[in-house]
Amino acid sequence: MTSDVRPRRIAVIGIGPSPLSARAATLIADASLVVGARRHLAAAGLTPQGPPPPGPAAPRVVELRGDLEPALAALAGARGPSVVLASGDPGFFGIVRVLAGRFGRHRLEVLPAVSSVGAAFAAAGLPWDDALVVSAHGRDPDPAVHACLAHPKVAVLTQPGFGPAELAARLDGAGRRLLVAERLGEPDQRVVEGDPKAIAAATWADPNVVLVLDERRALAGGKAAAWPPRRTPARWALPETAFEHRDGMITKSEVRALALARLGPGVGDLVWDVGAGSGSVGIECARLGAAVIAVDRDPLACKLVSANACRHGVAVRLVEGVAPGALAGLPDPDAVFVGGSGGELAAILQVVAARARRAVVVALTAVEPHARPERVLLAARSLAAAGMEVETVRVRASRFETAGGLRESLAANPVVLVSGARP
Repeated sequence: MTSDVRPRRIAVIGIGPSPLSARAATLIADASLVVGARRHLAAAGLTPQGPPPPGPAAPRVVELRGDLEPALAALAGARGPSVVLASGDPGFFGIVRVLAGRFGRHRLEVLPAVSSVGAAFAAAGLPWDDALVVSAHGRDPDPAVHACLAHPKVAVLTQPGFGPAELAARLDGAGRRLLVAERLGEPDQRVVEGDPKAIAAATWADPNVVLVLDERRALAGGKAAAWPPRRTPARWALPETAFEHRDGMITKSEVRALALARLGPGVGDLVWDVGAGSGSVGIECARLGAAVIAVDRDPLACKLVSANACRHGVAVRLVEGVAPGALAGLPDPDAVFVGGSGGELAAILQVVAARARRAVVVALTAVEPHARPERVLLAARSLAAAGMEVETVRVRASRFETAGGLRESLAANPVVLVSGARP
């Protein structure tokens, strides 16, 4: 006598605006257990119930709530094929990740519907192959906000407590336009477009998706153009000629390469570039996907930063003011580069070391009086006192001319980089 010991199949069916397919209807009809949120069960003609009713064709129905464990336990104990109902494409920021991790991907048969993000972009009349998709659901929303500030076309999956109104309030003044798509596929679905102030003042129903668009960067000469491509640049630590600067006042590419390695900028990060000068470090961080705030007290430096950001097609927020006072109202950064201090190094370090979540890099020109030993020690001790692991390196790069023979050019002024990283 033998028995079938193979794991039972779990079908994961996306519920969207379109009717269920014939395959989905068959899987539900043949299931011994159906799990889903109340609205998804209703879409399949089912209601939550207690113990399974008599009759071989009637499945047990379990409502999926915030705590997934009861539903996962029911799936683990199911004696026949099971079905999980979910929104849109359940493999896109959805329950497929949890189910594959718990039961193994080979047990799953996934039938996706149109994702909420795809439906939102369809409602907006926009393609989304060039969009960035981020989630603020069940996690710190700051990376999602930073992504919206750095990228021209972003879709945000929200959560109760951080919905369209809260996101819009964080984006006020950033030159973005928002489209909110709520309860897509439901009879009361709604799609509303507006500026951050209007979106922040309204009340929104869950679930919803918010599209954040920087349409200024999708216009060329007043005509519609493609959004800037969203990709990781093939090159970084660009040559000095890639930036407008004055009198050689720019962080050299060799120094910039090490600074970028220590800062580690990426999508979802916020970087401060304090004493920005030409803005080369901050702009390179923006090219790598981070949101950037450049701070400088010199109006000419601010113009250079703006021109360089435009040249490289990135968004950089400019703050013209004297640090550390100019830092007071800014959101906390993930990483900070201090390229200039205007004689306020100690005060600036006190602020940035306390507020940076991940890393601080301080550049000190190793020519007297700028990099006196006491200034290097001040930077190192300030970062260490804030609980950071400190590394101090002097960088002195010599470049060679090879045309017509080998000739070493004059070495660039050495720079001391004092880096602090949270353990």
